[in-house]
Amino acid sequence: MKRAVRFLIMSVLIGGVITVFAQGKIDEERMSRDIEIAENVLQTLLRQEFGKRNFFPYEVNGTYLPGYGVTFRLPNDFNVPMGYMMDSEPLTINYSPSGTTSVYSVNGTGTMTVTSDEEQAPSRDVAKLRSTKSKQKTSANTDSVRTAYNTKIIEAAKTFLADYGDLISQLSADERIVITNRGDGGQRLWYGMDNNAKRSLLSVDAAKGDVTQYKQGKLTRDQLLGKIKVVNTESVDELNPDLELLSSIFNRLYRPDLSKTYYSEGNIYYERLKDFGVIYYMNVVSSSRDGYGRFTIPTLKLDDIDQATRDKKVKELYPAFEKEVKENVLEYGRTLRSLNAEENLIFNVRVTQCAKCGIPSSLEYSVKNTVLNDYNTGKLTKEAALEKIAVKKGPNQ
Repeated sequence: MKRAVRFLIMSVLIGGVITVFAQGKIDEERMSRDIEIAENVLQTLLRQEFGKRNFFPYEVNGTYLPGYGVTFRLPNDFNVPMGYMMDSEPLTINYSPSGTTSVYSVNGTGTMTVTSDEEQAPSRDVAKLRSTKSKQKTSANTDSVRTAYNTKIIEAAKTFLADYGDLISQLSADERIVITNRGDGGQRLWYGMDNNAKRSLLSVDAAKGDVTQYKQGKLTRDQLLGKIKVVNTESVDELNPDLELLSSIFNRLYRPDLSKTYYSEGNIYYERLKDFGVIYYMNVVSSSRDGYGRFTIPTLKLDDIDQATRDKKVKELYPAFEKEVKENVLEYGRTLRSLNAEENLIFNVRVTQCAKCGIPSSLEYSVKNTVLNDYNTGKLTKEAALEKIAVKKGPNQ
């Protein structure tokens, strides 16, 4: 009898283990299909939110990262507010070549029409007045238009999460569904274009478990909406000496003569975001290539090596690089003084290219300033502080 009971218990335990493993395995084809359907739903909700103002391509790209969840990325917001304004009302511009005057009118569909001097319905003075008012209004309303635009994005994202988040059926309860305008691994497109231009950061996300509980009637809609995390902030123009100093420190740390792993290509930039924190952007490489297909790895003082040797060394260096950056974020990040307690220090790293090497294409290190302060004052040990630094890895190469 006892033997039968033990056999029954073992059968249940083994069955449970098999079930867990079965549930943990992701059907990649199904995940890809779910994401494509969800992309289409989110695009439709965005177009509906903006009504007829849909000339701007609301393209959405979704990606899945095991253990983290699905991230849907929206277009960068460089020209969104301007495009939104242009689509909202006509803009008239005067142009006077060789003493003649023509009126260029851009209507809500983005079509430009040209009226000759003789065909003008309004007078030149009226057209000039309309042009001046339009330019003044465009300049004055940029911030308010951006705010209205972002509000619509947030509303569409919340609707998507509440009503359609369960379309991504294979996510575990603690994985997340994120809608954001941040690029994969960080985007530095705004640098070098207009350093004075403000950029907004939007992120709306929810845990799959909360969405499931709402669908099962265990949460009300208001309770679910209260659990959705929303970040809606913009870049800040002011320069902070401590932020500049941290950028300078990492620029020096990851030069080929000091680094023992990968090294920085170009300068390390940062973006200060209001009430959110600071994001640093690094792009690291491992080697240089000559015209004969041979490689040099300066941090290891290796010259004239072939592709296979280079890739082998890149793979070997990766674990040390990941660990080293995490330690440096903690050690030198504690020098920051301009961040508030609950603001974030984030390092976005684009990792050296290495085809079929199985290393991440990007790394993101994130830590609260409270952790840095507690480590700096001795309230946290180094090991405990390192545990509190979150590391998000991009897709493997």
